[in-house]
Formats: sequence, C-alpha cells, structure tokens
Amino acid sequence: MSHVIFDGHNDLLFRLMERCANDTPEQVITHCLQGTATGHLDLPRMQAGRFAGGLCAVFIPPSGTSMNFEKMDGGGYRLPLPPPIDYNEALPVAVKQIALFLRLIAASDGALVACTSRAQIDQCVSNQQIAVVLHMEGAEAIDTELLALDVWYAAGLRSLGPVWSRNTPFADGVPFAFPASPNIGNGLTPAGVRLIKACNKKKILIDLSHLNEAGFWDVARLSDAPLVATHSNTWQLCNSARNLTDDQLQAIKESGGVVGMNYATCFVRSDGRMTADTSLDNLLDHIDYTLNKVGENGVALGSDFDGAVVPKAIGDVAGLDALRDAFSQRGYSDDLQQKLCFGNWLDVLERTWGE
Repeated sequence: MSHVIFDGHNDLLFRLMERCANDTPEQVITHCLQGTATGHLDLPRMQAGRFAGGLCAVFIPPSGTSMNFEKMDGGGYRLPLPPPIDYNEALPVAVKQIALFLRLIAASDGALVACTSRAQIDQCVSNQQIAVVLHMEGAEAIDTELLALDVWYAAGLRSLGPVWSRNTPFADGVPFAFPASPNIGNGLTPAGVRLIKACNKKKILIDLSHLNEAGFWDVARLSDAPLVATHSNTWQLCNSARNLTDDQLQAIKESGGVVGMNYATCFVRSDGRMTADTSLDNLLDHIDYTLNKVGENGVALGSDFDGAVVPKAIGDVAGLDALRDAFSQRGYSDDLQQKLCFGNWLDVLERTWGE
C-alpha cells in the first residue's frame, strides 16, 4: 500500500514571505494554491505527492547574510554562526509569516487545515485534506518573559525549536560544520530553562534539531515530554555538527521520542556535500541506522522542503513516490512504511499534546 506522508519540517512560510518582496500577499497565496515552479511546495504538488501535511516553520532569516550553500561542497567547512537577532527585529517577521499561514489556510477552501490535535490530523487524512501544524524554528520572536509564547500558542503554535543555527537568549545554536562534533558551545540559559518548562506546561513539542549537544542534554534532563528532533540524521554516517550521536539517539529512544529524517543532502552524504546529485540510498542508510538505534516506533520523516537541497530523485513534494519506492526496494514491510510515513509522527504528537 502507498501511504500518505506527514512531514516533520518545511520552510514554506519563509519562502512565501520572500516572494512578498515582489508580489502582494494575495498574489503569493494565489500562486501557492494554484501552483508555482519555484521551491518545493505548493498545493497542486502536495496533492500530487499525497502529502498529508506536517510542521510548518516560522523562520527568522539571518540578518544581512545568506546560507552559503555553495561553501558546503565537501572537503570540510565551518560556516560561522550568524549574529543573534533581537526580539524587536524578529517579532514583525514572525507576525508576517503567521499572517501568511492564516491567510493561506483561509483561502484554501478547506484544502489546508490548521491542526492542534491528533484527532484533527486524522480527520484531515480521512478527508484527503492537508494538515498543517504551526512550528517555530528558533525562538527569537519570543521575549524572555515568555509573554509572546501565550500569543503564539493562541495562534496555533504547537511545536518550537529554541534555536536555529545561531545563538538566542534561550540557548546556543550549532553551526553548519563538517566534519565536526555537535558538542559545540553552551547549553540552555536561565531563560531557556524557563522556556522548556513553559512548553511542557502548555504541551508544546520541543524540537531538538538545531540545539548543540549541551542544549540537547539540558532539555533531556528538564523535559517531561518525548524527545523529538524534527529534521535530523545520524552523526555516525555523516559527521555534521547538525546530526545526532548514538548517545543522543539512545536518549530519544528511552524517552519514547522520534527522529524526523532530514532529506538535506549535506546531512546524509558521508562527505557532507550539499548537492542534488545524491542517491536516495544515502538517506535510506540513515533510516536503517536510526531504526536500529531507536526502533521502528521512533523514526519518521522531516524533509526540510523549501529550506535545503534535496536529492534530485525526489526533486520536490510531488516526487515523494520515489521515496515510497525506495522503501519498498529496501524491503520495508507495509507496517513499517505506515509508521515512517505518518504513524510515528501522529503518535508522538498525541503523546506530547495530550490530545
């Protein structure tokens, strides 16, 4: 059976905001709903790829810098951490992206549905609608008193990463570096400790993907929720600072957590290169390894669509059948494919949210 795919991470909202530099928000939303040749995601391609939805990130881009993917060409690299972003600078950017999120859903005529519970996601899957969960990748748009957290929660925020790959008032981020250990920098700040406790109280999923190792272990000690990395791979197969060590995978397993496997080629290739000319076997090798370490209930998918270079065999969300075919070619059972494609995500979200 070919299963729908629920995904742990995408950067659609950031791409839509970028397009607003040249088009009106209404035009940008229309393009997304009717189809566009740019990026990895739009409604027609989601439907073609039988994409059931996923965690849709609010992301504050680096100030005056770019991702410099061209430097991630193998042979070793370490991109400097972008400078921190002030709350007052981040706030209007987050507001714009969340506004685009809400307008996109309102204009979709029921094709896209904002979800805050497993029951809502299940209903979307049954109705062939696309379930979207509001996520923040980096907490710069939250003040250290955490007043804004209440506002974002009311807007539907149910998943939060304390950092992207830069430092925040809550924790240190991990740089894009290869080969490198994730054991770089300090862990949670006192404000970060308060943030983790507040997320536990509100039952907001805490995303570990961009935290360094010290921050990871701080969350593991503090949090009473399953440990989740929405878009990460294994360090043993690709020595990127962004990937997870065996000890981290063991902690995720013991907590009943989940790893969403990232399609970004620089995190799956053994040479750390960011290039579309990458075999899906590299990604499947990471899935096999993580299944062995975490178990069949702890591995899912976290594409990083619209935020990274993915293997050309997938190309964009419409190409997800290539991944499904790769699962079958590896001999994954139908039950395992169901867990990887959507079951494990829905299970961990229910256990984290309590609904």
